[in-house]
Amino acid sequence: MYSMKDVCKLTGMKYETLKYYCNEGLVPNIKRNDNNYRVFDEKDVAWIESLSCLKRCGMGIAEMKEYVDLCLEGKNSIPERKIILDQKKKSLEEKLQEVQECIEYINSKQQFYDDVLSGKIKYKSNLILIDKD
Repeated sequence: MYSMKDVCKLTGMKYETLKYYCNEGLVPNIKRNDNNYRVFDEKDVAWIESLSCLKRCGMGIAEMKEYVDLCLEGKNSIPERKIILDQKKKSLEEKLQEVQECIEYINSKQQFYDDVLSGKIKYKSNLILIDKD
């Protein structure tokens, strides 16, 4: 069994975040030791890692609660969970495309700057007037 601090070390989650998730019901079926401290087993740790991933996927607390509730319903809610995850996946793919476009822009600017600095091309700007040689 793991303590809250142990789980935080294992998952990289902040103590306050884990406590909040527990208090919000995102970590169901929490067990307690003889001193009434929360304790977690391997399944709990795996679930907490899943919550971290869902958060990184862009899920808010309300969405995560909905997802947890569906998970607690068992196998019958799998189609609904698949829809939720598919929506998150599409959103992430859109963000990925935006990031790729930004990287391509930066690469083209870096190439332009390299070409100007090496004398391969003349400098031009959309912001300032440059005397024509």
